[in-house]
Amino acid sequence: MSAQASLATAAPEVRIKWATAEWERSAAFALRRDIFCEEQGIFSESDRDEIDAFAIPLVAVRQDDDGRELVVGTVRIHEDRDTPRTWWGSRLAVAQAYRGRAAGRIGADLIRLAVSSAHARGCERFLANVQSQNALLFQRLHWRSLEEFDWFGRSHHRMEADLTHYPPFRTPEVGFLVDGLG
Repeated sequence: MSAQASLATAAPEVRIKWATAEWERSAAFALRRDIFCEEQGIFSESDRDEIDAFAIPLVAVRQDDDGRELVVGTVRIHEDRDTPRTWWGSRLAVAQAYRGRAAGRIGADLIRLAVSSAHARGCERFLANVQSQNALLFQRLHWRSLEEFDWFGRSHHRMEADLTHYPPFRTPEVGFLVDGLG
């Protein structure tokens, strides 16, 4: 086995799942605050809104070297209250230390679980307002741009997932493991 293959096998696993524990939800909110308030400056003190009262948070969780579990990515999903069977994803965030090569993968896997778990719950249309800098990632994941607009002072695309690429996933509370993220 090559040294590179050995490093890949030893890389920590990340579990992509619905946030089921209170600490996961709290850590997801903290990560969102770090990214959308501190780093990007989109919101001043908090990015929480009325959608958080009924949205389902998803998390990417890994163990650090001391065995503590850390939330390193998050997104939230919800069914549109006015349009049944239409779901939305929002507030996709990946911790800065896990960006780069791994970030696309963590983000992509959060998106995959978001759409597939909504699909299992009757979703017929899945939408997101995506920052333009991330539109290419979504396009690679079989999303199409419906329109471009400014929102919170930033360029965004309203995008729609092609559900044929997202088979229903019925155990989001357990989620799935992703290997090889360092």
